[in-house]
Amino acid sequence: MKFTPTKYTLVNYADGRRFEDTGWMLADPQCGEPSLVRADYENTKFEPREDLDGFYRYANWLPVKRTLEHSHTPVTYKSKGLASYLGLENLYITFSGYFPAIGAMMETCSFKETEAYSVCARLPEGNDRILVLASAGNTARAFAKVCSDNNIPVVISVPEDNIGALWFHKPLNSCVKIIAAPAGSDYFDAIALADKLNESPKYLAEGGAKNIARRDGMGTTLLSAVEVIGRIPDAYFQAIGSGTGTIAVWENNLRLIRDGRFGTHKMRLYPSQNDPFTIMYDSWKEHSRKLVPLSAVEAREQAVEIKAKVLSNRKPPYSIAGGLFDAMNDAGGDMYKVTNAELDYWKDKYLELEGIDIYSAAAVAVSSLAKAVKEGTVKKDEVIMLNITGGGESLTKEHHEVFYAKPDAVIDSFLPADEVIRQVDGLF
Repeated sequence: MKFTPTKYTLVNYADGRRFEDTGWMLADPQCGEPSLVRADYENTKFEPREDLDGFYRYANWLPVKRTLEHSHTPVTYKSKGLASYLGLENLYITFSGYFPAIGAMMETCSFKETEAYSVCARLPEGNDRILVLASAGNTARAFAKVCSDNNIPVVISVPEDNIGALWFHKPLNSCVKIIAAPAGSDYFDAIALADKLNESPKYLAEGGAKNIARRDGMGTTLLSAVEVIGRIPDAYFQAIGSGTGTIAVWENNLRLIRDGRFGTHKMRLYPSQNDPFTIMYDSWKEHSRKLVPLSAVEAREQAVEIKAKVLSNRKPPYSIAGGLFDAMNDAGGDMYKVTNAELDYWKDKYLELEGIDIYSAAAVAVSSLAKAVKEGTVKKDEVIMLNITGGGESLTKEHHEVFYAKPDAVIDSFLPADEVIRQVDGLF
């Protein structure tokens, strides 16, 4: 079946200016201040596509030009074990990962697959530029898998110390190239490598939170929940590294309000961070749009301390127009911080109560929900959505053979851009 690209216009959050997407626009070229842009879809009704498989059932609210193979959706179900333990009557868990008992079949065990299937499908067939992104682990695994399955050329920059996160069910296609910042480097060094590579017109920056496809892909977690619940939840819990997933569900909440059939309220947002890496928590508690100061040295020290390594973004889209500060200001809610000991406790408790292993980041969200219940921030009869952003790795490794990727090149992030480009060009 031939897929018709989804129709939408772009809207600038800062000033409301509407304009057409000429291809891979990450910002409004006429805007004089940093601002996210959002997609305003021609179809304003939430209508899942029964004629499309997997993730693309939500294609009406995705900025995609085609569909890709082997996608899966997040799965939402009403909790019994955790809900009973916390005394909640209407706790719904949206699970992104591998948990066949509930129908969750994401091979990479992370909701980063929702980003990859959306971003890569925004690329037109016949695209002649090579996609570039940086990752601390889960995003790299998701994009590598999706690009490998669909023959999409990509360069993924990771810290060499995180290469163990790049495991797959089968060896990667040669269209996927992995470059690594040397041992002792971190996520910010991986970003620096990617930025230098993007100085060549041969390469195409994925864009991170600025890419509407990334946000709207992540926003399918809320669409999954609303399909099951039949209404917009009252409260939303998620652990955050960049906050992009929380921005994404806020944006889809506004689309659902415009539809009108699922409620006209904004669900309160309760994102959480792993203490001591709490740059957004600290900023929000001061009710400051400006992020509190955090040096590169401090960020590295804090990133080493936390167990949920993926929650360590020093430059998140918090302050930018349309970013996390604006989302929370608009929807209401609060932020939580969770210690390593607390996340360990809830990681074990979740396995006991819900029957599946989860990542440390997801355990941060569970812990924050428990705190909110104890404080009375959420009521026992409220409809609560808990976004479990990754889980089932232990189970999938029991069920499948696993292949670990190795870097195609280890490149010092302090090298000049032309040398980084030369080395990567030689990989293709």
